Amino acid sequence: MSASDSASLTPAALCELLAGTGEIAVLDVRHEGIFSRSHLLQAVSAPLTRLEVVIDRLVPRLATPIVVVDEAEEIAASAQRKLRALGYSDVRVLQGGTRGWVAAGHVAFSGWNVPGKTFGELVEHELGTPAIDPLALKKKLDDGEDVVILDSRTFREFREFSIPGAISCPTAELVYRFHEQVKSPQTLVVVNCAGRTRSIIGAQTLINAGVPNRVVSLRNSTMGWLLEGLVLANGNAAFAPAPSAQALAEARERAATMARNAGVPGITREEYARMQGEAAERTLYTFDVRTPEEYQAGHLPCARSAEGGQLVQAMDEYVGTRHARIVLVDHDGVRAQVVGSWLRQLGRSEVFLLDARGELQLEAGAEPVHVRREWPIEVRWIGADELQRSLAACKVVVIDIDNSLAFRDGHVPGARFATRDQVADVLRSVDVELEVVITSSDGVLAGLAAEDLCRAGRSARALLGGTRSWSALGFPLDRAQGEFRPDEDIWYGPYSYPPELLHQHFRAYIDWELALVQGARRDGDTGLKPRNLCLGPTDLAT
Repeated sequence: MSASDSASLTPAALCELLAGTGEIAVLDVRHEGIFSRSHLLQAVSAPLTRLEVVIDRLVPRLATPIVVVDEAEEIAASAQRKLRALGYSDVRVLQGGTRGWVAAGHVAFSGWNVPGKTFGELVEHELGTPAIDPLALKKKLDDGEDVVILDSRTFREFREFSIPGAISCPTAELVYRFHEQVKSPQTLVVVNCAGRTRSIIGAQTLINAGVPNRVVSLRNSTMGWLLEGLVLANGNAAFAPAPSAQALAEARERAATMARNAGVPGITREEYARMQGEAAERTLYTFDVRTPEEYQAGHLPCARSAEGGQLVQAMDEYVGTRHARIVLVDHDGVRAQVVGSWLRQLGRSEVFLLDARGELQLEAGAEPVHVRREWPIEVRWIGADELQRSLAACKVVVIDIDNSLAFRDGHVPGARFATRDQVADVLRSVDVELEVVITSSDGVLAGLAAEDLCRAGRSARALLGGTRSWSALGFPLDRAQGEFRPDEDIWYGPYSYPPELLHQHFRAYIDWELALVQGARRDGDTGLKPRNLCLGPTDLAT
């Protein structure tokens, strides 16, 4: 459908909707890599090639007003048709796409997780979050000074590399685990991450909580550490311990004050049940902000896993609808309150806290993937063991459609990489006598691609359980060889590049982050409102 149709809207009309209080979802349907070059600050990435997999998570309510964006309306009409086929009733296209948006005098942003990272820079700029340089920290460590380094990334990231001597304590865990880890008020506490955002937010979290220690962020974190020629550790497994009863009581008091000062209300289970009953009229997101391991051990059936620090930095990966209701849960009375205090400052006005401690029925296991389908057909599947035999007999061609970074790290031997929209083109050069097998990381996207081919009249099967199932059975994986060239299907972060290019991309990334404040000011009212919630050690007692 073209821009002249009634199912489109102008940049001016979109601005008016964004300034209002009604629900709206702005979805950029291009590949992630293309999206990262230039997009609306308010847009979330929802690639057309993955739409059925991500849409229920991003926009769970079918009546939500949706605006579809691409560069210049090249694929927006296809996304509009697909969303309508998936059951969404109010879908419009932004006239002129991002080019039209910029031509109308608005700002486009490059990068990934821009709202959260812009917010981190605003926090440091407006609240004066203190920082320490890597070389100054290294000297303190060498001199044996009383320093604790808390790494605010996820534990998975921490295991890959870390500052020597650091302890894993993801952002939402900082207040929860602080008093068990840091015993002396004289200890200097340094919070680090991979770049800038989570170290700033982490340090300011402890400052807002009023801990008695001096707290600083590590300037430019592990990037800055490496740029100074310092060495990182690999495989560290030191995780801050869970709090004792006394430490937990103090953490709850601090977290409750943070949430109260930010204006985050608690709700009863009856009020939450009412919100659930209204979910067809008002979008409701429920997030369990504990660690993924705790979530899998037992969680509310309606809750999604969203580790708290990730939710603050990468809200655009979890929430596609503006002005929706967001309910946060934990089982300790600390982490949800800390995260809620930040989401309020991120411009999320309807954030609520549900006390999930005790007497609630829990379920175990990972968060399920909900796939919306148009007119599904029965997919033919193949197990990893059967695929291995077919490969040995040279009877099959494997196409991996997950993403180019995952493909570089490891793929079924002999597999070819293609995005979902490229599969048909790749098959034009494949012997028609060969059986076609599609794979992705978990097999979900592969099943959808196999459906595409079957509708087009080409027989294909999908690898059951995807490449993970292949690897789980002990079958080997190949790595991509040859010259490193980033593809457009996914955002290549600064750590994605080979060693000889890392420093170049680190510097470019840090410069990009530092420029975000200026870009936000050009964009006008971003809705990002850092507030000075610093309690101070004496405020807590009063």
